[in-house]
Amino acid sequence: MAVAAALGTASIYPLQPAIAAVAGSFGASLAEVGGALACGPVGYMAGLVLLVPLVDRVPPRTVVAAQFWALGVALAGAAAVGSPWLLGLAIGVIGAGSSVGAQLSSVAGRFAEPSRRATVLGMVTAGISAGILLGRIVGGWLADAIGWRGMLLLLAAACAVVAVAARAVLPAETGDAGSSYLGLLRGLPGLYARFPVLRLAAGRGALWFFAFCAVWAGLAVALSEPPFSYSAERIGLYACAGLLGIVATRVAGAWTDRVGARRVILAGLGLAAAATVILATSLSNTVVTLGFLGLFDAGLFAAQVANQSTVLAIDPAATARFNSAYMLVYFVGGSAGTAFGAAAVSWFGWAVTAFIAAGAIVVAAAITVSVRAAGA
Repeated sequence: MAVAAALGTASIYPLQPAIAAVAGSFGASLAEVGGALACGPVGYMAGLVLLVPLVDRVPPRTVVAAQFWALGVALAGAAAVGSPWLLGLAIGVIGAGSSVGAQLSSVAGRFAEPSRRATVLGMVTAGISAGILLGRIVGGWLADAIGWRGMLLLLAAACAVVAVAARAVLPAETGDAGSSYLGLLRGLPGLYARFPVLRLAAGRGALWFFAFCAVWAGLAVALSEPPFSYSAERIGLYACAGLLGIVATRVAGAWTDRVGARRVILAGLGLAAAATVILATSLSNTVVTLGFLGLFDAGLFAAQVANQSTVLAIDPAATARFNSAYMLVYFVGGSAGTAFGAAAVSWFGWAVTAFIAAGAIVVAAAITVSVRAAGA
């Protein structure tokens, strides 16, 4: 599941470093291709709502295998298009299919033993984190080596292999959804009103994912402008700092099972807030920046594993609907952070942007301290 989650999540990112090559092949502007790539997050949000709840009604091996087949077809289709608007359509479908990572974390939450739920979730989340990181790095490398179309075809072939493996090894049992598929979708908004744990987890998660995306989006802008004026390739290498975050997800899962989610969340947020304050003043020192970016990622990834484990424990027989509701709010926070971070560096400068991100993390920690919900 961790490998499948990595591949599914990575599929939305590999064209980002190759945007200039894509624009050149179409004879289009960077803005046009950028608009096409922006369809990915829109598709992902649609997938969170429409596709993730399916694993509460359909056997995981069936729905995950089918989604990887569809993802492979969409990737192959994207490799064959000849215009930005067709690429945008294909990228939207790929974005929806990439929500398979959230499906797999739901499956992990349902079938893991309660005493090891966070540990298993940490393994799958490590795969998702690896996909976010490696999707950009490997995508850029493959696009240079075999062209962006060849890179998409290779990913499509990998999706076909994973589809066969998912059909063979994932569980065949259905969840106890208790209502029709349309009933599940209609019931998603009501979950926030009925379950305080979900409200707490979604609210604080959206705050720190806002901070996470604001820092990374703002960092790219700050490093591309004077006095740094780094190339896109060099800026992309800063993502390697996220390797520490992948390790943190594994460790955080095990510690959540031992000491509880609340302690792990507060420890992770404390580490991330402190790292963000240092990042606000250390951008000119590459070594320090990379080190504290790693700690920043590690803290927030650890908090995410612990936080998500509280959501999946609400109803172990129907984890997908709760995960869908949680991830939708979480992703809205991240989208707002991306938009804010990219603009805020131009408005206020890097230091103020980083301090605002640190403030969002502190607010998330304060909510965790002051609001107690059963199991959270």
